[in-house]
Amino acid sequence: MATTVQLMHLYWRAGFGCSPSEWKQRQGLSINTAVEGLFSEAKQSRPLSEAGLLLTNKRAKDLSPAEKKALKDRSRQLLADANVDWVMRMALSAESALLERMSLFWHGHFACESKTPLVAIRQLNALREHALGNFKDLVLAIARDPSMIRYLNNQQNKKRAPNENFARELLELFTLGIGHYSEQDIKEAARAFTGWSSNMRGEFIFRERQHDFDSKTFMGKTGNFDGEDIIDIILEQPQAARFIVSKIYRYFVNETPDEARIQQLATQFYQSNYDIGKLMYSIFTSDWFYDAKNIGTKIKSPIELFAGIFRTLSVSEIDAKSLIYAQRVLGQTLFKPPNVAGWKGGKAWIDNATLLFRLNLVEYLQRGSKVRARKQDNDEMMQSTRNSRKAIVIDIHDIMQELDNSSEQETYVALRDYLLPSSQNIDASKILPFVDKSTKESYIKSLILRLMSVPEYQLC
Repeated sequence: MATTVQLMHLYWRAGFGCSPSEWKQRQGLSINTAVEGLFSEAKQSRPLSEAGLLLTNKRAKDLSPAEKKALKDRSRQLLADANVDWVMRMALSAESALLERMSLFWHGHFACESKTPLVAIRQLNALREHALGNFKDLVLAIARDPSMIRYLNNQQNKKRAPNENFARELLELFTLGIGHYSEQDIKEAARAFTGWSSNMRGEFIFRERQHDFDSKTFMGKTGNFDGEDIIDIILEQPQAARFIVSKIYRYFVNETPDEARIQQLATQFYQSNYDIGKLMYSIFTSDWFYDAKNIGTKIKSPIELFAGIFRTLSVSEIDAKSLIYAQRVLGQTLFKPPNVAGWKGGKAWIDNATLLFRLNLVEYLQRGSKVRARKQDNDEMMQSTRNSRKAIVIDIHDIMQELDNSSEQETYVALRDYLLPSSQNIDASKILPFVDKSTKESYIKSLILRLMSVPEYQLC
């Protein structure tokens, strides 16, 4: 049987914590049973709907100024809706936490700004479909993804004028890493991806007349290669497995790499023909994953923070503008990474501009408190004008029911252990004197708010 700390570690790293009802059901599970449950849920997940996302069949040059503005406004609203819908999927216990967590990881790995809702949802569905499947299938899906094609200019990649943007990032950021390919490899790979394009309906198309069918030499091999051949040759390199495993290790295990452990996992990953599910199962069921040095050491990204709060508080309604405002302030807006390298993560999530906002985030969301914050990426001051509007609607009924017969001290210990990864180190004297004890409900609500406002809650 796993300890409470071990289970919470698993559910935070493989998901976004537990809702009160989930935690009640899962306490006492073994690690293997808990992990198998996460994978079973992932298999039952459904794709996001694309209904109503194709905004127009007209070319931009055929639109009037009024039509362009209306189209832009509608597109922005639908992207905001998609953003909130995805965060809610991460937060709802009816959805697969593991699949959403893996999709979020790949969303950062294959970083791409989606400017229209249809291509954004199609890319997310591609990530979700292959998130725990075969890495080659995932890379190929991204290479054919209209959002990525547009973001990295493969629309302009033609036989007579190859565009190297996608080929360069494929090698540098998506599969091998800097130093494991040559400039000539980039040029030859770009030729192989000529003609890989998309149409106005957000669908992948192969423009045969724009493709270079001549012989190419890539990584020491010569042939009439197309994009899929290039991906195959890349994945023949053991470095590709090591590069991906290293990134997964830093994201899911510890930002300080254990080179021997990474090499062992990379060998398994390579020999499994890049089976992502097997890799993640191996990590989550390994004894070393639960070592003390790996618990409570990872700074939650803003999206992880939101999803965890919403899951814990059983949030049923979210004000989209408030949520996206908070994402902008904290430096992680879904579908809008800072660049193709994605979000830096780790200590980059917290600085003087964001720490205070993070510590007061629950109060801001729950009470609609007035907040001043400085954006991470420049010196612009942002002030919330929604000082009387709640951003979320919470329901602590399950928590109340579970703690109904508990004393104040028992309630404190239970909530402390439920919310914080290294709970035993928390000084109760810095929390309990500031908790509202007028009623049991007030005590629980204010205690949750206080515990979610301590620095330790920023970690998982």
